[in-house]
Amino acid sequence: MTHSTDHRNEPFLSTGAGMVLACLAACLLWGSAFPCVKIGYALFDIDSADVASIVLFAGVRFLISGSLVVAGMSIARRRPYVPARGDWRQAAELSIFQTILQYLCFYVGLSRCAGVTSSIIEASNAFLIVLLAVYAFRTESMTWRKAIGCVLGFAGVLQVSLAGSAAGGLSFRLDGEGLVFLSTFAAAMSSNLSKRYSRDHDPVLLSAWQFIIGGAVLAAAGLAMGGHVAPAEGANPVAAIALLVYLGFISAAAYSLWSATLAVNDVSHVAVFGFMNPVFGAILSVLLLGEGNVLRPAVALGSLALVSIGIVIVNRPNVPLPHERLRQRLRG
Repeated sequence: MTHSTDHRNEPFLSTGAGMVLACLAACLLWGSAFPCVKIGYALFDIDSADVASIVLFAGVRFLISGSLVVAGMSIARRRPYVPARGDWRQAAELSIFQTILQYLCFYVGLSRCAGVTSSIIEASNAFLIVLLAVYAFRTESMTWRKAIGCVLGFAGVLQVSLAGSAAGGLSFRLDGEGLVFLSTFAAAMSSNLSKRYSRDHDPVLLSAWQFIIGGAVLAAAGLAMGGHVAPAEGANPVAAIALLVYLGFISAAAYSLWSATLAVNDVSHVAVFGFMNPVFGAILSVLLLGEGNVLRPAVALGSLALVSIGIVIVNRPNVPLPHERLRQRLRG
């Protein structure tokens, strides 16, 4: 007698609806970070060229992120939410890529290159995640759908990035754009490592503690460089602290959702949603910062359409590339 699979026991995040909702929620949270970080710099009187204070600000934010997850999960589970002996190495390795390298390289590089260039480089994150999953981690195979979907998603981000820039051209310097690219590569590595470690470890626990480890390192680095983080004179201190806590919540909720979704889905199916981050960021910047003169509604809708089509294509059934089909025939 055969037994059919009980779909009621299938994790919600592994279903199509669950993956879409979780990924969009994470991307919407990350998108809100774009304008909120700008507001935060104003409330704490941090200049865009003050790398030391920016790194310290990021470190404090991520310490708050990890602490929020640990506190919430400890209350929910009624026991301390701390890593077991076998979890610390994975949490530390994740923190190197997901928090320390990613944000240290990003903020230092961003201070030396144009914003539009950095946003375009960052948009390559989804590409890099898929390429690493296929050719480095070998957890997936390349397909036409993944390739076409990523190209369309990148085109959507490119459209919104160029439309939001008054810069006349693009440039590349190793100590500027090169560092931003290294930051993007580190982020892509962290997604693949999170997927690998989720097989034997709690992805949310690793995400929380890598934030605490990475946040502590960034905060120490910022202090060592002479950074300062305190509400600006004349700013409402309650509003400033509340915004900093919200920024911590953004990372805590978004990365926890992202890590949990990666654990039960193909990396490429989740990664392509990353193209929504700058689109949401641009739209929310218009709403929260009044930057309506920077991004026209038609451009925003066009970018959103391209990214959405790319997401749909990637999440359709896979079609192997010609060289993959040839390899399968030779093996057969």
